[in-house]
Amino acid sequence: NHDITRHATRYARLDRTGGGVADDERVRPDTPLDPELGLRRARAAVLLLLGLPGSAYVYQGEELGLPEVVDLPEEVLADPIWERSGHRVRGRDGARVPVPWERTGPSLGFGSGAPWLPQPADWGARSVQAQQGVDGSTLELYRSALRLRRELLGTGGGDLEWLDSPAGSLVFRRRTPAGEVLCAVNLDRQEIDLPTYGRVLLSSIPVDGDHPLQLPGDAAVWLR
Repeated sequence: NHDITRHATRYARLDRTGGGVADDERVRPDTPLDPELGLRRARAAVLLLLGLPGSAYVYQGEELGLPEVVDLPEEVLADPIWERSGHRVRGRDGARVPVPWERTGPSLGFGSGAPWLPQPADWGARSVQAQQGVDGSTLELYRSALRLRRELLGTGGGDLEWLDSPAGSLVFRRRTPAGEVLCAVNLDRQEIDLPTYGRVLLSSIPVDGDHPLQLPGDAAVWLR
C-alpha cells in the first residue's frame, strides 16, 4: 500500500536490505539504487507471494513494475508527513503518482488533464498499453500468475510442504484438488539446482527449455 516504498524500489537498494516502512526508512533521492535488480527481485517476489496460500493484495501499479518516484520536486509534495516533519521526510507521494494507462497523453491515460503528481518521462513505456499482450512483460507475468493461482492453487485448502533447499533459497510444494505445483525462489546471486519436477508453468525470468536444471539468482519459478 502507499504507506511503504514500492517494492520494486525497496528491493533495488544497494545501501542495505529492505527499508521503506518507517518514515525515516523511505527511499530518498540520494539512496543508491539498482532499478534493474529491483524489478528482477520484485518479479520473483510476486511468484513467492501468489504461490502461498491465503489472501493476496496487489497495490496499484505493482502489476506494471512501477518504481517509487523518489525525485518528485519539493513544490509538488502534498503528503502531510512532509509538513509535519519540517520538510525532512518526503512522505508517501512517491507511491501515489498516477498509474500510466497509455503511452502518451497529459496524464498517460489516467485522466484528461495533467496529473496532480508528475509522472516520470519513461512511464509511457511502462504503461498498460505498452505491456498489454507482450510476452514476458511484468503485466503479463501478474496476469499469468493470477490465472494459474485461480486454476490450480486457489486461496487456501490443500497441503503446503516446505522442501529442503540450498542456502539462500525457498522451495515449497502446494497440493490441491486441481493439481500440484512446486515453487522455487532463489534469493541469492548464485545459481541453485532445481528439483527434477515436471515442466515450467511460469518463471519470473526467461529460462532455458521446459525443464531447466538451474535457477539463476534473484528469480522464481513455478513447476508442474
